[in-house]
Amino acid sequence: MRAAAILGLGCSPKKLKPFQTEPNVEWRIGPPATREDADVILLFGGDGTIHRHLGQLVRLGLPVLIVPSGSGNDFSRALGIRSVRDSLACWRKFRQGAQNIRGIDLGLISPLDKASNAPASHYYCCVAGVGLDAEVARRANKIPRWLRGNGGYALTLIPTIFRFAPFPMKILTAAESAGPSGASNPGESMSEDRNWTLRSNQPTLLAAFANTPLYGGGMKIAPHAKMDDGLLDLCIVDAVNPFKLFCMFPTVYSGRHLQIREVEYFQAARILVETERPLDIYADGEFVGQTPAEISVQHPALTVLTP
Repeated sequence: MRAAAILGLGCSPKKLKPFQTEPNVEWRIGPPATREDADVILLFGGDGTIHRHLGQLVRLGLPVLIVPSGSGNDFSRALGIRSVRDSLACWRKFRQGAQNIRGIDLGLISPLDKASNAPASHYYCCVAGVGLDAEVARRANKIPRWLRGNGGYALTLIPTIFRFAPFPMKILTAAESAGPSGASNPGESMSEDRNWTLRSNQPTLLAAFANTPLYGGGMKIAPHAKMDDGLLDLCIVDAVNPFKLFCMFPTVYSGRHLQIREVEYFQAARILVETERPLDIYADGEFVGQTPAEISVQHPALTVLTP
């Protein structure tokens, strides 16, 4: 068997040693150039490392084992892998022929240039967001990596709550049979295209488009999200008093925020997001573009090893 190891930021080859005790495995460090160069990929890192390699992983089509080694490991948690020990158990089962392989969905973001309608697409594995959570991700990326992995996202969120203002936003959804995005006639806006149905049009604090239940180091923003149902779970928080939002914050860790009146939750396979002015979109904690954008699900897109 041929195995390739991708080492994320701060990961040394020493982390690979427990996996190299299995016999008859030929190892290489770094992503394989082609599908024929490896049989399986081990990726050591957190959500950001996974995000940066998603396009290549999808292209290769090889089974991937995630070894949680980052400041945020929400994707590995969603797979049931909470530690390096869990990853090692997955690896041994795979080597013993257990066929613990699963096909999962990925999100796909295509920011739309209003002048050319030419999308540049980005895959994501966990959650994409516009609004408050995108601003929190931007700020969190500036703090030390060790702090991000020890409640840094929550620490960044709390002061941001009292500074961030709601913004006008339209969210539209499309049936699977709908044609390509973009206006049908010259001069027609995307939101007026008959292929789209308006689902939300109001002052908004945040909109999250979730492939997994968790983000931000354990916040259960989309408690009903599944990675293999061909749908994204949308959580939209309308304009709300900052103090009430601060009081709401702890409920995100249990998923009880869905019971709050200002929170809307639904599923869709294809979404269009429009705002009055371009707003940043972050996915898996990384900047990927600005609104307007089409967000969709690729089902399935990635093969992973699971417990």
